[in-house]
Amino acid sequence: MDASVDARSPPRPAASAEAENAALAVQVLEIGQEKNGVVEAVAHDDDGPAKSKKSPQAGLKNYFRVFSYGTAFDFVLIALCSITSIGSGVAFPLMNVVFVGSFTTYFIPGTTVTSPSLPFILVVYGVLFPPFMRIHKITEKYHDDASAMAFEMFSSIRIIVAFGAEAKLARQHEDMLDKAAKNEKKAAPLMGLMMSPMMVGQYGTFAIAFWFGIKRYSEGKEANVGTITVVLFSVMMALMNISRVVSPMIAIAKAATAATELFVTIDAPVPNTAGLKEPDITADADITLDNVCFSYPSRPDVQILKGLDLAFEAGKVTAIVGPSGSGKSTIVGLVQRWYDLSGTTALAAPATQISTSPSATELTQEKKAEESKNKEEEPELGPNTCTGNIKIGSTDLSQVDLKWWRSQIGLVQQEPFLFNDTLYNNVAFGLSGTSYEGLPKEEKMKMVEEACREAYAEEFITKLPDGYDTMVGESGIKLSGGQRQRISIARSIIKQPPVLILDEATSAIDVRTERIVQQALDRVSKNRTTIVIAHRLSTIRRADKIVVLRQGKLVEQGTHEDLLKIDAGVYYGLVHAQEIAMEAEHTDDDNVLEKVKTTRSEVIEKHTHWILYALAIAGILASGAVYPLQAWIFASVINVFTLPMNELVSQGNFWAGMFGVLAASTFLSYFTMGAACQLIAITVTLKYRQEYLDNLIRKRIAFFDDQGHSPGSLTASLSSDTTQIQQLMATEMSMALIAVVNLVGCIIISFVYGWKLSLVGLFAALPLILAAGYLRVRLEMEFAKTNAKVFENSSQFAAEAVGAFRTVLSLIMEDMIGNRYESLLQGHVTKAFSSAKYSTAVFAASDSVELGVMALTFWYGGTLLASREYNNVDFFVIYQAIVQGAVAAGMFFSFAPNMAQATASANRIISMRPQNTSGPSKYQPLEQTTQGGSIEFQNVYFTYKSREVPVLSNLNIHVRPGQFAALVGASGCGKSTTISLLERFYDASSGRILFNG
Repeated sequence: MDASVDARSPPRPAASAEAENAALAVQVLEIGQEKNGVVEAVAHDDDGPAKSKKSPQAGLKNYFRVFSYGTAFDFVLIALCSITSIGSGVAFPLMNVVFVGSFTTYFIPGTTVTSPSLPFILVVYGVLFPPFMRIHKITEKYHDDASAMAFEMFSSIRIIVAFGAEAKLARQHEDMLDKAAKNEKKAAPLMGLMMSPMMVGQYGTFAIAFWFGIKRYSEGKEANVGTITVVLFSVMMALMNISRVVSPMIAIAKAATAATELFVTIDAPVPNTAGLKEPDITADADITLDNVCFSYPSRPDVQILKGLDLAFEAGKVTAIVGPSGSGKSTIVGLVQRWYDLSGTTALAAPATQISTSPSATELTQEKKAEESKNKEEEPELGPNTCTGNIKIGSTDLSQVDLKWWRSQIGLVQQEPFLFNDTLYNNVAFGLSGTSYEGLPKEEKMKMVEEACREAYAEEFITKLPDGYDTMVGESGIKLSGGQRQRISIARSIIKQPPVLILDEATSAIDVRTERIVQQALDRVSKNRTTIVIAHRLSTIRRADKIVVLRQGKLVEQGTHEDLLKIDAGVYYGLVHAQEIAMEAEHTDDDNVLEKVKTTRSEVIEKHTHWILYALAIAGILASGAVYPLQAWIFASVINVFTLPMNELVSQGNFWAGMFGVLAASTFLSYFTMGAACQLIAITVTLKYRQEYLDNLIRKRIAFFDDQGHSPGSLTASLSSDTTQIQQLMATEMSMALIAVVNLVGCIIISFVYGWKLSLVGLFAALPLILAAGYLRVRLEMEFAKTNAKVFENSSQFAAEAVGAFRTVLSLIMEDMIGNRYESLLQGHVTKAFSSAKYSTAVFAASDSVELGVMALTFWYGGTLLASREYNNVDFFVIYQAIVQGAVAAGMFFSFAPNMAQATASANRIISMRPQNTSGPSKYQPLEQTTQGGSIEFQNVYFTYKSREVPVLSNLNIHVRPGQFAALVGASGCGKSTTISLLERFYDASSGRILFNG
């Protein structure tokens, strides 16, 4: 049909044919749109793990720096995605050009006028992004602190439950969240402003473009109305698609903040691992500390070692004793090179910290002034001074290859850490970084069995149903303390290291087992440089040399017999102190039974925030109504060209002004909606996050023993689940509701102007849109469920590795941990890529249905125009309403991934609610008495759910009021289990446990 859309002109016979051609052209564009959807979805699912390190950049540069981690295949997909995105971006304007005429000619007149919209949007976001990112950065710091506290709570859940500290710690956690929420609310106005520029630019630019088109047409500079129509259609479609980037822009701002913190961690300095190793150096030499002074980087003003001179002779056993805080474990850290003598830890982030508050600069200046003052008072030894040398033979330890050196050391710590793996693997990890690491499994098994025999661990391993293939659970929870200690000893001696460090190696073993294990340790210590730290002085009587420390200084050294001859000596006092039965101090603390505050956090019950809800609803309704109003105004704009010239200018200026009014109204509605929804999201998420934690810490202890409920997994869920809900409520949900209002409004206005075209355009295509959208949501929910399971495993593994970083460093497992973590993520990427081959077809179909709707509308609308059944206004109102309705449906389902993830998160939060918890409020408090009470076990049987071996079998114990009872027995006999049953950590499988009858 002719470019001029004049209702008064006679119909042309080719009208229907041209409408069919235009519809066919739009279908061609639809195919391109669908292909674009497939490529984009595939590229999205192919995010591989990071493999390189770059220097950190500031702001948004960190966000784009993520792309430096892509593989060659990733960049191929990015290129394809970019090309098809360009095709999708020109699809809507090109459709209009096909309808009217030539692309190049028609865009020249409007380019000058419409181009300022993009600079306007960029300037506004350039002004808003920096303060938004600063606020978000501080908020994330508060959330990180809260997550760290939650991790500690989950890791120490037995202690918390035993002391009834759930309510107190929950309040401390809530205080941290309150600070985060208070700071985050400052960003609510910015959020409202960030949602407005796109819409203001869209309608403001359209008003200017229409005014400019009328001006050129009235001045005779543009004779063809079709040219102006093309520009108006193209501007409208282009800006309509630009408006879709509001949510992604906000997400990019948050991602940029997270990227900054991420790369600070990635770029943190690491110790230099290169250096001398065999045959240039041998570990069979004396280890000497020469005038060593040391302060921990986290406590630079506290001197731990003060000019210490100490020698560990090669092939001999040297024991270190002394009061707590004298520096015994610090020496172990220095010998292991966990720390160096430059005053910087190799385990922590760089000393320069990121400012997290407006007053950080002032605090830094005050701190520097204080440090300067301290240095003036103590010029010879300031608080940050770490001096001296640590040598192996005549070589400074800092010049030795780090991994080789650690491979020469076997370490048994006071609190041994076992990985959530089999007994075999936990012992075999001791071979990491050694020449034995590549041996076949059969030979490794022989070494594992021999090490377990020497550590007296084979006794209990052979009694387990799965033997060496038994899973030990999170941190070895399925084993008793003594069993964990023996596995740790076996792990340290399996590689037959020339240097052995025993930090309270027998502290958790019963007396009988300690005697046997000590004999094994004495045997493996022969001809090895052995450093022993012990509080039980009976275990070091045979040491070749005993070193006594006090306040970081060497005060005595010699053999056991030599030191006992010093009557007033420190060692003499320690030995006799352990031989004297100390009188137990008893303190009766009043038990304070705190009432647990229960708060329902359902959104509908937040009566105190009704004003925010009212504003949010009003903003959503007004924002959704903008699109139907735009359809009506746009149709009126097109109809202006059918008026006589004397009316055309005045009416054109009027409707251009109406678009300006629409732009101003849109600004107010989006600002109100954005700010109100952000405040609601912050408030509701705060309550949900606190409720989530409250419900988790009141779970029975058996809950924390289950696979997948590790501290790392629970902390990750606590953070990610609530974040998903907040993001949905803050932007995604409001935009989805706007789409619903838009769709309803467009349906209504289209039927008001013409039911025939409305029925064909909307209801012929609406079932397809809804079906595609439904399938898309289902696929996304399944994908989110798979993601949650995969990332739960990877998060658990990462948290476990980081929590045991000293064990990881000592066993030289850094590379193995990194490779395993990468394989977990890469396995997920491979599965996601396979599933994407099928799911992206639905994804692309749901994204391109709207173009099919436009094609159908063009064809049938052209037929109705040709028959004079519809006039221009009717057609364009219905067309715009159908286009906007299709866009609204597409917009609604574009939030399907986020809605699916948020739904899964909400389901996890709800599943933790009180029906499966046992909080203190469920039981009646006991009467307080000074006479004590009787405790009786009657025929008690108990088996851990995570183990198949019964722990207690027909146990009968009766402790009368006032009696002192002791539980003794070999490791694994059920002593700790009995206490756990008394604490109600678990319930007996059968039998009864009575208190006062």
